[in-house]
Amino acid sequence: MNSSGGTNSPATKKMGWLCGEKLHFWEPNQTFHTDRPDLSECFQLSVLAWLPCVFLWAASPAYIYYLKKSSRGYIMMSLLNRFKTVFGLLLWIVCWADLFSSFHELQKGQSPPPIYFITPLVLGITMLLATFLIQYERLHGIQSSGVLFIFWFLSVLCAIVPFRSKILKAFSSDEVPDKLRFTSFYLYFGLILLELVLCCLNEKPPLFSNVVTDPNPCPETTAGFLSTVTFWWFTSLAIKGYKMPLEAKDLWSLNERDSSKKIVPKLLKEWEKEQSKIKSSEQNLTTKATYAKQQPSATNHVSGGAAGGETSPEEVEVLLSNQKAAPHQPSFLRTLIKAFGPYFLIGSGFKLLQDSITFVNPQLLRMLISFTSQKDVPVWWGYTLAFLMFFTAILQTLILHRHFQYCFVTGMNVRTALIGAIYRKSLVITNAAKRSSTVGEIVNLMSVDAQRFMDLTTFLNMLWSAPLQIMLALYFLWQNLGPSVLAGVAVMVMLIPFNAVIAMKTRAYQVEQMQHKDARIKLMNEILNGIKVLKLYAWENSFKEKILAIRQKELIVLRKTAYLGALSTMAWTSAPFLVALTTFAVFVTVDEKNVLDAEKAFVSLSLFNILRFPLNMLPQVISGLVQASVSLKRIQNFLSHDELDPNSVDRKTSSEFAVSVVNGKFTWAKEDEPVLDNINVMVPQGSLVAVVGHVGCGKSSLISALLGDMEKVEGEVSVRGSVAYVPQQAWIQNATLRDNILFGKSFHESKYRRVLDACALTPDLEVLPGGDMTEIGEKGINLSGGQRQRVSLARALYSDAEVYLLDDPLSAVDSHVSKHIFDNLIGPEGLLKGKTRILVTHGITFLSQVDNIVVMVEGRVSEMGSYQELLNQNGAFAEFLRNYALEDIVEEDEATEELIEDELFPDDVLSNHHTDMVDNEPTVNEAKKSFMRQISILSGDSENLRCRSVRRQSQKKHQEAQEKKKPQEGQNLIQAETAETGRVKTKVFLEYAKAVGLVLSVIICLLYGCQSAAAIGANIWLSQWTSDSLTNQTKENVHMRVGVYAALGIAQGVLILVNCLLCRAYCMLRAAKLTHRNMLQGVLRAPQAFFESTPTGRLLNRFSKDVDAIDSHIPDNIDIWMRTFWYTLNVLLICSALTPMFLIVIAPLMVFYWWVQRFYVATSRQLKRLESVSRSPIYSHFSETITGSSVIRAYDRHAAFVQMCDMKVDENQKSYYPGIVSNR
Repeated sequence: MNSSGGTNSPATKKMGWLCGEKLHFWEPNQTFHTDRPDLSECFQLSVLAWLPCVFLWAASPAYIYYLKKSSRGYIMMSLLNRFKTVFGLLLWIVCWADLFSSFHELQKGQSPPPIYFITPLVLGITMLLATFLIQYERLHGIQSSGVLFIFWFLSVLCAIVPFRSKILKAFSSDEVPDKLRFTSFYLYFGLILLELVLCCLNEKPPLFSNVVTDPNPCPETTAGFLSTVTFWWFTSLAIKGYKMPLEAKDLWSLNERDSSKKIVPKLLKEWEKEQSKIKSSEQNLTTKATYAKQQPSATNHVSGGAAGGETSPEEVEVLLSNQKAAPHQPSFLRTLIKAFGPYFLIGSGFKLLQDSITFVNPQLLRMLISFTSQKDVPVWWGYTLAFLMFFTAILQTLILHRHFQYCFVTGMNVRTALIGAIYRKSLVITNAAKRSSTVGEIVNLMSVDAQRFMDLTTFLNMLWSAPLQIMLALYFLWQNLGPSVLAGVAVMVMLIPFNAVIAMKTRAYQVEQMQHKDARIKLMNEILNGIKVLKLYAWENSFKEKILAIRQKELIVLRKTAYLGALSTMAWTSAPFLVALTTFAVFVTVDEKNVLDAEKAFVSLSLFNILRFPLNMLPQVISGLVQASVSLKRIQNFLSHDELDPNSVDRKTSSEFAVSVVNGKFTWAKEDEPVLDNINVMVPQGSLVAVVGHVGCGKSSLISALLGDMEKVEGEVSVRGSVAYVPQQAWIQNATLRDNILFGKSFHESKYRRVLDACALTPDLEVLPGGDMTEIGEKGINLSGGQRQRVSLARALYSDAEVYLLDDPLSAVDSHVSKHIFDNLIGPEGLLKGKTRILVTHGITFLSQVDNIVVMVEGRVSEMGSYQELLNQNGAFAEFLRNYALEDIVEEDEATEELIEDELFPDDVLSNHHTDMVDNEPTVNEAKKSFMRQISILSGDSENLRCRSVRRQSQKKHQEAQEKKKPQEGQNLIQAETAETGRVKTKVFLEYAKAVGLVLSVIICLLYGCQSAAAIGANIWLSQWTSDSLTNQTKENVHMRVGVYAALGIAQGVLILVNCLLCRAYCMLRAAKLTHRNMLQGVLRAPQAFFESTPTGRLLNRFSKDVDAIDSHIPDNIDIWMRTFWYTLNVLLICSALTPMFLIVIAPLMVFYWWVQRFYVATSRQLKRLESVSRSPIYSHFSETITGSSVIRAYDRHAAFVQMCDMKVDENQKSYYPGIVSNR
């Protein structure tokens, strides 16, 4: 310790006027060179007394501003608050009592030093400020104050020295000098100690806060400052998780600040600002070709959510010929920074503080080594240094974990925002955009790409922290070893271009890998959607080969990435050693006077160890940054896609017509030819209009145009009132039958029964296992085609809309069912009479009963009029009748035969053989459907007729029993995904080891051990090297010492390279390949019942996120675990061998750590499982939404589905958030 500076030092002279003649500011002999150290009275009254005051006054302005901006409510005056306030006022009185005592002494003719006036005055005013803050916090809903806790803690800490000092002085003299100040100080000390204790207690929650209303609030919101800093509030969940496996119901509610309703709008707001900024900058250009190229505004979409200008296609062509500049895209990175940067910066502040404290320990180590080499120094120096090293380590740990908490929460919020933004965008993108962004790609955006960002935020601060740590370490190394450090700097500089090349190549491979992953997930999604057809034709093997071919390409790219990763890992892991080797070698060889003693070697080694972490982390962060940049580009491109313009269809028209299209020209994509041209249709209020025509003439496209799903090139479209839409392919949710029909509307018994009767669904309810509470599988997989269509019709009828758009709803049902539906629902006497109905149909049976008929020919309206008028014209309509007359005659005859035997329609229940095949093949057109229906009627149904009477009798026998049953709860078809409980079974590890290869697994473990042994061997050799300075053998042994040290380091680098190549590039990828293949084979061989009870999203989750974990995360985690295990084991063995007494300490410590590990891992492991289980519903819901987006928009249920998505994401984050806290 440096004891320079005496009573006549410059500091003492400057403070002389403050301390007066009697008191000294600094007395080193009294402080350092004694067995009973003490600080001077003036130092105690100035520095120690003012330090807490300086902190409070410095922090108060920012803290008051923060409280003013983020008020949480109002807390009623409590007993705790009253005590805090009273003690604060008493402290002010005590401090100013000292002040008035000094004035009293002055009046008596005594001349107390100025410090006796200044300190009580400063302390008194500071106590008033603290009392004001106590009340101001209460008025703004602060239950526990961090600022005041630190203030009271510093006050007590600084008062401990005078507390001891005054007692020592009292014992050394016969009586207490200055009894008034002696008494007032101990009153002051007692009061600040009470304030510190009271500050650890929490106030009640503010009035009307969420904590009061939430049934299971997160205790973090009400936790005190100490509890927050130490994460003690999590203990209750950890105890519960240790006693019994956690379930979803045990989890706390998500903090409101982290919920989707707060996070997603924040991101979208910044994204809209970014888009509008780009749009306005483009509008300021003299030519708007860039903007025009991005989207012609006459079409029915908006670019990235913003409406377009007025540029005709002809002008666009001319402008494009004069402008070659690429369109500017809004920066999504800037959006992320604006949305989440401020919160993340708080974590960066903690990181900066932690980095600064990291370099305190090497300096303390230097002083400790110096202390051991000195004689006749007080023993308390050593104890003080050891305590300071321990204290800085504790402080560093607390600050580091606070930094990680901010980083992890930022990552979690980024993922929440990305999923919310992608989901919202997917509901409104144009059909052209859907071509380039498939379901598989969007699922990858939500799972893999969003996860990339979450992983990156954890160590993103290392981008600036690593260079800072490296520079500070080199600075201190320069202080220690001089210019020799430049040799180490040269090594690091040489590694930079090497790693830059690797980073660029890795990025290219990352892009390629994501393309293969998208293709694989897209094909997997198509397989799962058409699994029934796949199994019917026994195509499993051929599709499995297709998937495995894509997977093989993916693995080839992963192997190339692993090769690069091995080189990068070797370079950066060896970097600290190479820096140490070159530095030490140059140091001892450049000058004979340079001696490598223990102080230089081990202080340098501690600095090299500090250097190790940033040098190891930097390539990982760069790799993560490369991956995130690829993901950023993908997400940015997706969010920049054109959107459907919600104003393309005028919903607020005051026209006399319910539906009108004037000079309409429509296309599916702006670059395509128009599908509909010169469309003029007027539909009066309350009329029934049929749209007929040959296959591919544009009937369904006309319905899509009325819904606003097509690009409107020109013309006007208006629809008056609410819309109900029945698509050609019925869209059924994974929910109960009742929920599918209600579709968000409130339940009315009588209305509901009328709807069921009209749609001929009542007989089906008698057969379904749970009645209308039966859970329907994804895409209505456990319903027949006819049932699905009737449920879709029931949904439309129950919605009670003003305009009904019915896209060929009768094609999937039999003739007698279609007659019943038309008569009771659609027709002139049906429940929809008085409503405006537009019915697309290819049947001619009911055309005579409609008000008007629109005949479509090649995308144009050929004829329009009543049935008789069009028949008389003998035009396109008459030709249409001739084409379809025969089919309807055959169907009517068959229907008559069926009706003789059956009064009801039981044929269309649960597994209607012929309609399933037709409905599951979306490419089958109307004519093929008609033909298939004829064939099935003539063949399959004739066999069904034989058993139908038996089935009818059986149904009649059991009807009473079923009526009595009246199921209150539907049978769950979709089995909830269950999480494993307890520790991970040894079988799981063995299976992975088998996939890697048992022999190779053992070899890899031994290689890790050898690598760790080489690293520790190098340190032992270095300690032997430093002992040469004691025996004056430094000159003789230099070459031998350097040579062996280099050999151990090179061996370590070679072992790392071999290990990485063997482990990452071969074994782990082999395991990933086998695991994926076995999983794919298991899924494709599963029976059809498995797909009915397992949502697609759950399977896609396994094939996207979980496969990505096997490819990337598991190898990383194994690498970290193996390194830590072997390093710890080697250190314990060496310490035990050198110092056997060490075993006495280490044995109980190992037991303690083993218990702590078991205690926390039980909870952490279960939270990880719950998080994985709750992730699948997000993708299931998303996949379901994409297929039904037009239905959702038509019924104006956009907001409700967005809310459902947000709820599922929040449910997932409910288990993720405590998971990251458990690791703290």
